[in-house]
Amino acid sequence: MTSLRTAVHQTFSSLRIRNYRLYFVAQLISVSGTWMQAVAQAWLVLHLSGSGVDLGIVVGLQFLPMLLFGPFGGLVADRMNKRTLLFATQTAGGVLALVLGLLVVSHTVVLWQVYLLALLLGVVNVFDNPARQTFVMEMVGRDDLPNAVSLNTVVMNASRVVGPAIGGVVITVFGLGVCFFVNAASYIAVIIGLAMMRTGELHPTEQVVRAKGQIREGFRYVWRTPGLRNTLLAIALIGIFAYNFTVTLALLAKGTFHGGAGTYSLLTSCMGVGAVIGGLIAAHRARPTPRLLQVLALVFGGLLAAVAVAPSLIAASVLIVFMGAASIGFIATANATLQLTSDPAMRGRVMALYAMAFLGTTPIGAPLVGAIAQWTDPRVALLSGAAATVIAAGLLMWRHQAGVKRAGAPTDLGEARAIEAQAVEAQAVEDVESNVA
Repeated sequence: MTSLRTAVHQTFSSLRIRNYRLYFVAQLISVSGTWMQAVAQAWLVLHLSGSGVDLGIVVGLQFLPMLLFGPFGGLVADRMNKRTLLFATQTAGGVLALVLGLLVVSHTVVLWQVYLLALLLGVVNVFDNPARQTFVMEMVGRDDLPNAVSLNTVVMNASRVVGPAIGGVVITVFGLGVCFFVNAASYIAVIIGLAMMRTGELHPTEQVVRAKGQIREGFRYVWRTPGLRNTLLAIALIGIFAYNFTVTLALLAKGTFHGGAGTYSLLTSCMGVGAVIGGLIAAHRARPTPRLLQVLALVFGGLLAAVAVAPSLIAASVLIVFMGAASIGFIATANATLQLTSDPAMRGRVMALYAMAFLGTTPIGAPLVGAIAQWTDPRVALLSGAAATVIAAGLLMWRHQAGVKRAGAPTDLGEARAIEAQAVEAQAVEDVESNVA
C-alpha cells in the first residue's frame, strides 16, 4: 500500500504546485472543448460541401501559420511575459469559437468563413503554443518539468477521448452551433486559472530584449547545438510520416478492415487510451535521457510496423494501445529534453521549432501520407511512418550520442546541468576577480 501511494505521489508530483494545479484543471476543460470543436467543425465542412478535400484544406489552414511563422511566435514568447501573452491568445481563441458558433446558429455560415476562421486560429496558435510550452517551466521549475510535461500529454489525450464523445452527444441533442459555444466558454476556464495564479510563486525567465536578427539567432543556436538540432530533425521526420493518424487510421479502418465510422472510432479510442497510459508512465519516470528518447522512438517505430501488418481488427486495436503509449512517451520525453537543454533566453524559439516540427509539418505530411495510401495501401503508409521513425532514432540520435561520446561531453541531462552550473560559477568568480583587478 505504501509503495502504491509512493508511486501515485511520484506520478502526479507536479500537481502539488498550486499554480500548475490550476493550469492542469483549466487545460483539461479547455482542450476537451477544443476536441469538441474539431468534431463539430469536421461535420460542418462535410455538411456545407460534402468534400474530403475541403476538410483537408481546413485542417491544413489551421496548421499552415505554424509552419510558416512558428519561429516568430517563439521569439514573441521569449520577449513577452508568458502569462500576459496567454491571456491574449486564450481570449482570441474564445472569440473565434464564439464567432463561428454565431454564424452556425444564424444559418449564415459559408465555407470561406470556416476557412478564414481556421486560418486565424492557426495564427493564434503560432503565439499560444510556444507560450504554453515554456510557461510550464515557469510554473513548476526545472526539477518538476518532465513530470508536468508528461501530465500535459495525459490531459491532451484524455481530452481526445472525452471531447469527441461529448461533442457527438451535443451535436445530436443540441446541434452543431452549441459545440462552438461550449468551446468558447471553455477558454474562460484557462483565463480564470491564469488570473488565480500567485505570481510570486512563478519562476519567470528573463525576457529577451528586442534586437535585430533574433529569429536567425534562434536557428543558428539550434543548428550549432547537436542535441537540439538532431532531436528536432528526428521529430520533423517522424511528424511528417508517422504522426498523421487522422489520415492513416481512417484509411486503415475503411480500406483495410472495410469498416465505417465505428471502426475508425474504435481505433482512435484505443490509441487515446494507450496515449493516456503512456503519459502516466512518462510522468512516473523521474528524468528523461537521450538514451530513453532513442529507445522510445525505436519501440514506437516497431509497434507502428506491427499495427501495419496486423492480420485482424482485434489485433490492430490491441497493438494500437501499446503504440499510442510509446508515441506519447516519445513526444513527452522529447518535449522535456528540449526544454531542459535549451538556454532560457532561447527556450521560446526552440519550442516554436518543436511545434513546427511536430504540428507545422501536418500540411505536408497529411497529403503525402494520404497519397501513399491511395497509390499503394494504408498498410504501406503506416510502414513508411515506421521506417521514418526507426531511421530518425537510429541515425540522427545515434550520431548525436556517438558525437557526444567522442567529444567527451555529458550524455545525461543531470550531468549536463551540473557542468553548466560549474561553468556559471567559474564565470562568476572570473567576473569578481576582474572587477577587483
